[in-house]
Amino acid sequence: MAVQIIIYDTTLRDGTQGEQVNLSAEDKLRIARKLDGFCIHYIEGGWPGSNPKDARFFEMAARNDFKHSRLTAFGSTHRAQMQPEDDPSIQALLNSGVQTVTVFGKSWDLHAEEILGISLEQNADLIENTVRYLKEKGLEVIYDAEHFFDGFKRNRDYALQTLAAAEKGGADFLVLCDTNGGTLPGEVQSTLQQVAPRVHTPLGIHAHNDCGLALANSLTAVQNGAVMVQGTINGYGERCGNVDLIAVIGNLQLKMGYDCIPPEKIRHLTELSRFVSEVANVPPVNQRPFVGHSAFAHKGGVHVSAILKNPAAYEHIEPEQVGNRRRVLVSDLSGKSNIEFKTQELGIKLGGNGYDSQKVVQRVKELEDQGFQFEAAEGSLELLIKKVTGQYQDPFVLESFRVTIEKNRDGEDTAQATIKISVGDEVEITAAEGDGPVNALDHALRKALGKFFPEVEEMGLVDFKVRVIDGSEGTGAKVRVQIESRDSREIWTTVGVSENIIEASWQALVDSVQYKLSKGPVEENPGNDTKPAHMEATAADPSPSGSLRRALGR
Repeated sequence: MAVQIIIYDTTLRDGTQGEQVNLSAEDKLRIARKLDGFCIHYIEGGWPGSNPKDARFFEMAARNDFKHSRLTAFGSTHRAQMQPEDDPSIQALLNSGVQTVTVFGKSWDLHAEEILGISLEQNADLIENTVRYLKEKGLEVIYDAEHFFDGFKRNRDYALQTLAAAEKGGADFLVLCDTNGGTLPGEVQSTLQQVAPRVHTPLGIHAHNDCGLALANSLTAVQNGAVMVQGTINGYGERCGNVDLIAVIGNLQLKMGYDCIPPEKIRHLTELSRFVSEVANVPPVNQRPFVGHSAFAHKGGVHVSAILKNPAAYEHIEPEQVGNRRRVLVSDLSGKSNIEFKTQELGIKLGGNGYDSQKVVQRVKELEDQGFQFEAAEGSLELLIKKVTGQYQDPFVLESFRVTIEKNRDGEDTAQATIKISVGDEVEITAAEGDGPVNALDHALRKALGKFFPEVEEMGLVDFKVRVIDGSEGTGAKVRVQIESRDSREIWTTVGVSENIIEASWQALVDSVQYKLSKGPVEENPGNDTKPAHMEATAADPSPSGSLRRALGR
């Protein structure tokens, strides 16, 4: 039977100490419920004695039923100048309503003498007295030995003495903390091998990532006797962050044979990572192990050719095991295998002799040499494949367009666009205004096409990005424009490249509209008129948001 490793999540406390991570009490409750659904053993809700927000979180959490997880409150040992019963922070732990508390104390003599300004004996007494007091109140107590590895290296006997104090007070777990994140895996192994025989209380590990070794240190600690791993979802945390529990669970359970969470939950790890990222309003890291958008993305032609025969050739696990998916990118590094995989994925048929795929590869390489990039513009890529293989006919032709911008002395500016297009034998000339030149072009194009293709009103423009390809050319440099569009059915991205930002934007706009027209109108479904939640806001209003309008106007 596999050994059970206890997962202790501190996203709601340690994670929020990371730069750009700021969670409201309501956000924290949403994440706590999600973690409970994943059967995470412990969820550290915050430090109730440190700020009103954490106190409010515990008040709200007390009205919720956590079915699988134990909610914990975090705090420090009592102050040197008072007893636990008189210390407001200790009383705040008791008043939080939880059954488990985590308290940290100083294991490093430097911190006791230079930071707290007390003797080593006093520091040990603080640890023992705090733990004993909380145990006498009927609580489960997890003791975090702060800076343990640094303390152990500097004064081994004293670091062990602080653990003995916590154990004497009755601690249920002793967690060894690499608070500065500077310990190496070999040092973790040596330390655990010396500590484990000297204590009778279960050990845990709390690793920070300042040397990029938090995961390695956590796994090493488990291999050497630790039964609890503390960390955060996505590795959020102070400085370089804490160990990422997603990677911890993935490695321990899928690679090393330990039990962390129920097996059926593993396939939802990607969902968990992205949920927390969304609530925290922190962009997901594409290269994040196991769950990143690029974790199973293949670009090189040799790699793609191999995974078509056997995905294990270049994938350490099946992406579906963690709820991710395999992606094949098309770029100037692509071979025919990339195109053949991509066309299967898109449902596009190619000729059986490989000639079509070779033509597409050649055209992609030519365009990427000019600055196009199709990895993140699969709408443009699909159109390109269809055009090169003769499976797509342009529904309209641009005859001409003109854009004018007027700025008056009061600082107000307006943009106007006039477009002349032909659809079959008909010619349409239309003008429109916008908040910027691209916005005006977008309005004019939709207005011109609406007469022939009413389905363009179903789509909305939701993101607009401009990147200078070669800054050495100054204002004459080529720019790459990416436009993200959506309707109630899907999201797609298109790309344009030119020395003229208006021309590059036009290319991306046209591809966006053509992609939409290639899919046809969204079919109405009388039996189910519910749109996906993440698309409702933009599907109803095809015009760009205010922030996007400003971007388009630049």
